[in-house]
Amino acid sequence: MTRHPATFAMTLLAMTAAATASELPPGDGHSFHLGSFTGVVYYTVEQDGYRVVATLASRAQEQPIQFVSTLGPGQRLAISVPQTSGQQSVDFEILRNGEALVVSDPISMADLVDEVSASAAVAP
Repeated sequence: MTRHPATFAMTLLAMTAAATASELPPGDGHSFHLGSFTGVVYYTVEQDGYRVVATLASRAQEQPIQFVSTLGPGQRLAISVPQTSGQQSVDFEILRNGEALVVSDPISMADLVDEVSASAAVAP
C-alpha cells in the first residue's frame, strides 16, 4: 500500500464520486438516513439560486430539524451527524453542479475506508 499512495487516493476519490451521488430534479424529494435520523431533501429554482430544504427527524425526538439554504453554482451544503465516542460521523452532502443538484448517499469515513481497503485487497 505504501508503494502506491497516488493509486489509493485516486481510488478513494473515484469511489466517493461515482458510487454515492445522484442528480435530483427540482421539486422531487430524496429520502436518506443519517444514523438514527431519517430525512428528506428537495429544492426549488428561485431567482437567486436553488433553495434547498432538508428535513431530519429522529425516532426518539418528536420535533424535526430543518435546514434551508440557497445554493449558487459550485456551492454545497453538508449535514453531519456525530456518532458515539470513537466512531466517525455520518455525512450527507448536497452539491450544486452547474444547473444540476447532486445529492450523495450518507456515508461515514469508516465505511469509505473499508470499501477502499476491500478493493485494494482484490486488486492486482
